[in-house]
Amino acid sequence: MEDMADDMGKLDFHHPYTPYHVQQEFMSTAYRVLNQGEGQVGILESPTGTGKSLSLICAALTWLRNHKRETFDVSVEEAAKGFTDEPDWIVQQMLKRKREELTSAWTEREARLESIRAREKAFEARGTKRRKIQEGVAGESRERSDDDEWLLADNAADSDDAANPSGFSKETQALMAKLGMGPLKGQADEETEDTNEIKIYYTSRTHSQLTQFVGELRRPSFPSSLPDSIRDEKRGDGSEGVKHLPLSSRQRLCINPSVSRLGSLAAINDRCSELQQAKSSGKCSFVPSAENLSNTHQFRDNVLATLPDIEDLFALGKKFQVCPYYASRTAIPGAEIITLPYPLLLQQTAREALGIKLEGNVVIIDEAHNIMDAVSNVYAAEVGLSDLKRARQMLGVYVKKFGKRLKGENRVMIAQLARVVDGLSAWLDEATNLKADQGIVDPNALLKTKGADQINLYQLIQYVQTSKLAYKVEGYVAQEESTDGTPAKTSSTPVLHTLVSFLISLNNPSSEGRIFYHKDPRDIKLSYLLLSPTHAFSSIANSARAVILAGGTMSPFDDYTAHLFPSLPQSKVTTLSCGHVIPPSNLCVWTLASTKPTSDSSGIPFEFSFQRRGDKAMVRELGLAILNICTVVPDGVVVFFPSYGYLDEVVAAWSSRTPAEPKSIWERLKAKKEVFSEPKGGSIDDVLEKYTQAILGTAGEATQPPPSSISRTVNTPTPQAKKTTNGALLLSVVGGKMSEGINFSDRLGRCVVIVGLPYPNINSPDWKARIEYIESTTLKRLTTPPSDAAAAGEDAGNQPVTPPSWSPMPRSEALAKAKQASRDFYENACMRAVNQSIGRAIRHKDDYASIVLVDRRYGTPRIRGKLPGWIQGGLVEGSEKGGLGQMMGKLSGFFRGKRDT
Repeated sequence: MEDMADDMGKLDFHHPYTPYHVQQEFMSTAYRVLNQGEGQVGILESPTGTGKSLSLICAALTWLRNHKRETFDVSVEEAAKGFTDEPDWIVQQMLKRKREELTSAWTEREARLESIRAREKAFEARGTKRRKIQEGVAGESRERSDDDEWLLADNAADSDDAANPSGFSKETQALMAKLGMGPLKGQADEETEDTNEIKIYYTSRTHSQLTQFVGELRRPSFPSSLPDSIRDEKRGDGSEGVKHLPLSSRQRLCINPSVSRLGSLAAINDRCSELQQAKSSGKCSFVPSAENLSNTHQFRDNVLATLPDIEDLFALGKKFQVCPYYASRTAIPGAEIITLPYPLLLQQTAREALGIKLEGNVVIIDEAHNIMDAVSNVYAAEVGLSDLKRARQMLGVYVKKFGKRLKGENRVMIAQLARVVDGLSAWLDEATNLKADQGIVDPNALLKTKGADQINLYQLIQYVQTSKLAYKVEGYVAQEESTDGTPAKTSSTPVLHTLVSFLISLNNPSSEGRIFYHKDPRDIKLSYLLLSPTHAFSSIANSARAVILAGGTMSPFDDYTAHLFPSLPQSKVTTLSCGHVIPPSNLCVWTLASTKPTSDSSGIPFEFSFQRRGDKAMVRELGLAILNICTVVPDGVVVFFPSYGYLDEVVAAWSSRTPAEPKSIWERLKAKKEVFSEPKGGSIDDVLEKYTQAILGTAGEATQPPPSSISRTVNTPTPQAKKTTNGALLLSVVGGKMSEGINFSDRLGRCVVIVGLPYPNINSPDWKARIEYIESTTLKRLTTPPSDAAAAGEDAGNQPVTPPSWSPMPRSEALAKAKQASRDFYENACMRAVNQSIGRAIRHKDDYASIVLVDRRYGTPRIRGKLPGWIQGGLVEGSEKGGLGQMMGKLSGFFRGKRDT
């Protein structure tokens, strides 16, 4: 292990700048995870502002290029083994031929890509990198003028499409196979066939984060994947461009105006698939075909030569008149790093549709503190009573128009869908009389009325998907309403697609999720919640060569191993919590446990638990503490509360005053700084802009952009603007829009205050279900012998056997551990949200800020141990025993020292 550490220290990661110690440590750890072989997992934490994305790029691509060189040498050695009985001169001749064969393909590919890069640079020099082309495209498919466009095809459920979920005609499938597109890829196109090379799949939460990642990807340069002796001959500088491919949905990449104008992803998917059918009268001219094969190859080569982002991919599709959603698949075999948003990676059906194969490849998940919620969101579904009534009305309109022309299968399946809608509606109608506003629903009870429980849901779902029923019904009804003047019903997702998503969830095993009902003033809804990401994530965890979870605030780590990789041996899990690039003197963290030191019994302890948070005296003392903080902290102060409701409650308490007080706490706060509050709904942009201007001066004087537009990467020091105000105070909510993705760097966030611990409502039905699920599965794992043959082994009759070393844990002890596991999961959810909010302040190497944790529980070792390592390092020793006065002295000295320097 020490030798490996020494080797890591000597390794050149090709970082474009001189890396800090924490960056070197991060890159070395990531490289080690990738280099240790199959089944490795890395959980890596590096604070925002430490260049995490660039470090990931340098570590992963340095490892990949080194691995390719080793693979090259191994392939040559393997070739030599077939000539062991031949004379040396024959062996050497064959080895020379093998080397030339391997390098020839590399040389031809690089020459082709290099010529494209040169041409692109020439375009850039003339300011015409992206050619402007007209929106209207020759050959665009004509819309059918009559209503037949919306008529279901005969025997839709029995056609070839039923066995072909992709929805493509045999002609299209054959062409896709020839082009090497997706799971139907064949061997015909040798230029793109390179499936044995390892790829890096990089995913993040949003497209904007992926775009920023591509910007970082353009910074470093890496040596060739050929061995040194060969690459020196082939390329003087020894470099080789990175082959990057961004993947996205049709919604972002469709260049056919008649399809993209539909707006919703579900409608675009259905319409696009329909235009690929052999029976379609207006096929999409942009889908790769024999006629545009040359354009498809040019698109592929330009993608691999130019490090594009999603917008570039869209522009290339328009430039070459070829669909970027489909044509991008031809670039997958030649790509080294592929970027894609969470949903496309987390759903197995999405990966299969895009032709993504994780086996033997590397998966890097950035912003991974979101990953468990992201898995749940991908599989979540919701449908309301209003949606069901709308769906039933649309089915009636459709049948009234086409009923007499619908043949047997179509007529039966539409009737079944109507019965399912009626059954769900009847249950929700009765549920409106329930006293509780939310609760768990027995899925078997949902379809007992109207005979809906006798319907084969799986077959019905397959029919709706393959027949494109949802698209056709919604499309026809929307057309009719637009012509008769009926106000259009707008929805981000059409209601029939919403219904189908819920039916898919209803078909899932009950052990993996729960169905809930919940009321709001306008509607009553059914929702599906995935209780654990374990099963859904297992296809990734079990397939990939290595998985790296990286984020700025990954602490606490326990949940990732317990719920994403529960069966993985600890020896295969590597964790790292990096320090910050800032010097220790740039961070001051204080735990404010009471208004007075612990030795003074007259102090009021701060404990914002659900039972105590309404204490008026404590709320008043909180206001005075924040008032004092605003007195000594310059510029911006951001305070995070546990919830919007509690924020409103506190502001109301601060706004009241007694006859003995000339001014309320709220008025006194406003006299110190301009005060802003995060709105519960709507956009936060206006609040952020005003907050920024209050700190930096007028828009014309400001030298720093609003926090929503600040880069997540390492920032350069911001010049100090002329101070025209006393700064600003921003009241926000943990888990709200201000707590993630907003960078309060420099003067915008000189102090972050966390009020209390934002535990979720443990009495809510969804959290009750989560707790129950974790306890039951943990108890089963500890008391029931494993039956999985892969883990336990098999006997001579190929029957699973229990490993000799396994023995059940006593039930009382197992029950205690199960209870502890659920408590840890509950507490970790709270601390992840806290850690995200804390990370809003320090954003680059020259930044400095203070952090105040207002609750005595932050002084306990258990909670303190779940803070990020760099925050723990900045904690003032013994601060939980001091009071407000000692904190004020510490903060005054901290900021006075910054002014002096």
